[in-house]
Amino acid sequence: MSEGMKVQPDLEFIKYLKSAGGDTLKKCYQCATCSVVCPLSADGKPFPRKEMIWAQWGLKDKLVADPDVMLCHQCGDCTAYCPRGAKPGDVLGAIRAYAYTHYGFPQGLAKLCSDGKNLPIMILIPTLIIGLVWWLSGGMKLPEGDINLGYFFGENYYFGLSQNVILIDLIFVPTFLFALYAFYRGVSNMWKGMAAQIPASSNFRPSVIQFVSQFLVPSIKEILAHKRFKECGTNKNRVNGHLPLLFAFIALFVVTVYSMIRKDVVGLFVDGLHVPLAMSDPFKIMANVAGIALIVGVAILWVNRSRMEQESKAAPTFYDWYLIGVIMAVGVTGMAAQSFRLVDVASMAYLFYFLHLVSVFMLFLYTPYTKMAHMVYRTFAMAFERYRESGFAGKLEK
Repeated sequence: MSEGMKVQPDLEFIKYLKSAGGDTLKKCYQCATCSVVCPLSADGKPFPRKEMIWAQWGLKDKLVADPDVMLCHQCGDCTAYCPRGAKPGDVLGAIRAYAYTHYGFPQGLAKLCSDGKNLPIMILIPTLIIGLVWWLSGGMKLPEGDINLGYFFGENYYFGLSQNVILIDLIFVPTFLFALYAFYRGVSNMWKGMAAQIPASSNFRPSVIQFVSQFLVPSIKEILAHKRFKECGTNKNRVNGHLPLLFAFIALFVVTVYSMIRKDVVGLFVDGLHVPLAMSDPFKIMANVAGIALIVGVAILWVNRSRMEQESKAAPTFYDWYLIGVIMAVGVTGMAAQSFRLVDVASMAYLFYFLHLVSVFMLFLYTPYTKMAHMVYRTFAMAFERYRESGFAGKLEK
């Protein structure tokens, strides 16, 4: 006689979901309305109904290895039509927040970023690092004459590079590489967990070229086009905030790479490249347009999120508001530093530049553990979705 399936719920996981915005979880009575209205739900995979069942049962391991959780764009359709007010979108958001901590490396830093009570510490860490470097570099004595933010960490030159460029590189390049490694560790573990759900799939893998060309690149193209966002109904205007943000980050990345080449490479051989870009420089224009797009995009998300919370369509969570806040801080402090430089108010220009460096440091260091991580985890979940539906996943079953 079969004893049936034994379910061992993770009660701490359920408590976390309730504290992270999924407090309506127990209201779900499995009517499947959410799966009917969700544009991402497919036949045979009643998303997000099955995730709501697993969450109620506390099946943490199944949920963090479920690619569908990452594929959810939290458009709000399921929440809007739920007859019980169970808010499946918030529950899935809480599961994703838990997954970023679960897969986070190192665990101490991941757990630090999982609780809003730790925000003062999250701010203090980059403030102390950048402040200490500023003090040790002699930057406590602000440069005299015309304001040049390129001399924030000192005016000396070594091997053809300014002291400021060297110290900026020493702070941000390792931080960026550390974040990439943290993502590599997290995504690798997530992929292993997802692949374990496919019988015999782990024994037959596509080559790197096949993976990139057939699975990863198509997923990136779909994300850039915001195809799935446009399928949302209730909260379709979120795309108006996401698109400016997406292209702002791309443009700012291009400008940053250009600046590094200009100052770190060409600057070794050509004098005078460590001054601010002229306002008429094409890359400066691109940076300013991107900065404005960044602020506009995050402002739209800010207003949209506030409206949803006021209408009880979403729960206020640190997970959501931290991302909005840190991006707004990056945009506002950057534009403010430039504005005060142009009107020749040195103290405010250097103050906002310092705050800009702190906010950018926070964006880099904490991205693998906060909502910003969805850019990477969702991309690979979409690539896995394509892999799962390809001939590779079922190759050994034939």
